[in-house]
Amino acid sequence: MTRLGDSVQRGLALLGQDLSSDTVVRQLMEETGSRRYLDLGDLSAEEQATLIASRAVEVLPSVDRLAAEIVSAREAGRGLRVKLGIDPTAADVHLGHTVPMIVLSRFQRMGHEVTLIIGDVTAKIGDPSGRSAERPPLTDEDIAANLSGYRDQVRPFLDFDRVRIRHNSEWLGGYTLPELIGVLARVPASSLLQREDFRTRLEAGHGLTMSELIYPVAMALDSAEIVADIELGGVDQLLNMQMGRRVMEVHGQRPQLIATMPLIEGTDGSGAKMSKSKGNYVGLRADADEVFGRIMSIPDRLMEPYLRAWTEWDDAEIALVLSRISEGTVHPMDLKRILAGEMVAVLHGADAAMAARAAFAARFSRGDFAGAGELPEVNLAEHGGEGVAHVLNGVLGFTPSASAGRRLARQNGLRLVLGTASGQRTVTVPESDAPRPLGEVVGEAVAGDRPDEVWLKAGRKLAVLRGW
Repeated sequence: MTRLGDSVQRGLALLGQDLSSDTVVRQLMEETGSRRYLDLGDLSAEEQATLIASRAVEVLPSVDRLAAEIVSAREAGRGLRVKLGIDPTAADVHLGHTVPMIVLSRFQRMGHEVTLIIGDVTAKIGDPSGRSAERPPLTDEDIAANLSGYRDQVRPFLDFDRVRIRHNSEWLGGYTLPELIGVLARVPASSLLQREDFRTRLEAGHGLTMSELIYPVAMALDSAEIVADIELGGVDQLLNMQMGRRVMEVHGQRPQLIATMPLIEGTDGSGAKMSKSKGNYVGLRADADEVFGRIMSIPDRLMEPYLRAWTEWDDAEIALVLSRISEGTVHPMDLKRILAGEMVAVLHGADAAMAARAAFAARFSRGDFAGAGELPEVNLAEHGGEGVAHVLNGVLGFTPSASAGRRLARQNGLRLVLGTASGQRTVTVPESDAPRPLGEVVGEAVAGDRPDEVWLKAGRKLAVLRGW
């Protein structure tokens, strides 16, 4: 079995244990985290291609073709020439930017030749992909400032000591007009104007500059310069990367393969792409507690795409933990805490991840009601057999009558709040439950949650429940 296969087997064993246990979580984090540095050179060509495809939206023209290219490169005594281009348009980097970096790292650890192209010329044009308006041009000073610190921010995801870094000013800066015209003469204008973002802007009456039309061609020249075997990029870059194939053919080269990466939804769950401008991002410069808290804030449905995008978990491991959630043997909050820890660990280390986990647990075990002062208590051993509405009126005095308690429930103003180490969950008590024994209602609400605290909330009034 390969080194990766051995690690996955250990991971599967850990994922079958109690995932609320700090000890198990620490072991799992160290096991999966170690894969970021694992030599993948012992994988077969088919296994390598499958591992790359598992984190890509699509590999073009096919995964089988990628495996065949790996075999051909090996026979030639080299690795694939893998390209990723970045335009330094911002100084700060967030997790959304790291998705292709992680796949690039996999190629690197498989023994392939990784080239990171800094688009110091194309950044001045501005990538028009997905834009509803022209991007403001960048100056040399802007680009230099944005590049400063970029490497340090992304370093946890990529070994820069084993990357060839090229600036496309090396070849584009001296590209002559006759040379450019010679390439453009063989690129149909229809292939540029077919872009949906261009058509949308033109139909809306917005401007479209010639520099934006030329951008995909300029980016494609990067592929021709390094004779790329495969290029990585977000799905929004597909047309640009396809232009790379066309321009390479113009230069008499075999066209590159393409691996498109997913665009990751932001933490707010609105459906919008992770973006600093929308505030729905996790910055790579954020401290451990902030990273942990932002991941904990995501809706449950984002846990699977986040696991796929940013961790080194195998598909089998992800499938196992998701099946355990479906079966009810793992609580979604436990998985979210593991995911948050994984992200902190890669940025700040395992110790910082466990400290952030403990700090989050301590903060939320106190609950959001820590400033509410001394709260009245209801012991279920004594009052659990009494109706919820009766407890509100006769025990707590929160309502003038039991019928008032039922009216409050009818207005969705009666709730149970379950506080766990990973957050809080609110359960609305319907009017039909108002006459039922409080102990039964609480028992049904807490089943499977293992809360540290349970509160009964009637409007703005609050009581602590004991003995549940």
